[in-house]
Amino acid sequence: MSSHRVGMLVPSSNTTMETEVPEVLRRVAAVTGDRFTFHSSRMRMRTVSAEALAAMNADASRATVELADADVDVIAYACLVAIMSQGRGAHRDIEKQLTQTSAEAGSPVDVLSSAGALIAGLHHLGARKVSIVTPYLKPLTARVVDYIEGEGIEVQDAISLEVDDNLAVGRLDPRGLPEIARRLDTRGADAVVLSACVQMPSLDAIPAAEAIVNLPVVTAATATSWQVLSSLGAYAPVPESGALFRG
Repeated sequence: MSSHRVGMLVPSSNTTMETEVPEVLRRVAAVTGDRFTFHSSRMRMRTVSAEALAAMNADASRATVELADADVDVIAYACLVAIMSQGRGAHRDIEKQLTQTSAEAGSPVDVLSSAGALIAGLHHLGARKVSIVTPYLKPLTARVVDYIEGEGIEVQDAISLEVDDNLAVGRLDPRGLPEIARRLDTRGADAVVLSACVQMPSLDAIPAAEAIVNLPVVTAATATSWQVLSSLGAYAPVPESGALFRG
């Protein structure tokens, strides 16, 4: 048995990642006996717009330094669209920059991101074509689609729920996601991204969505959990947590 401290950089209005990622890791802990604690640092963001996301990114170094002071074992930048909206490949630069920031502050720790985790998870599954659901306005969804396609994964279809208030995104009922997924064009798709957003609740909807689309399902939260666990050497397959947790 091992003990791990997991750090998360989250938007100030985020209410989902600090529930869904710990839940996935709780499921893993029930299998492995490992212990996880969670520690967050917040960056101001209420409206999901390009301007607000850019301002939040500018605050990430401060939040990273404060979180690294807790001697966490890994940090996850838990806002997918904040990174993807910066243009193709941005997760690599931002992860490298924030990892360097923590080292310069005297508390070195690897920083990963939900954006990078989703891409890595889809490649891990061998997905060459996906269909996705986002809560964003259509222009931001288009940026996410372009980002994913820039990583060599074709996006067959995308549904935008067009909610720009981040608190409202966190209040969306995940029970509606399986029927929304049913509306996706999944012809030729290898997987479905049920929530390309860390704030849209989706974990409990995964089993029903997989039954409807008959395809592997991942979300921003499950991909982040998978990469956090992998970085810690603490991964274990667990039920009802999507394709990345079937081993």
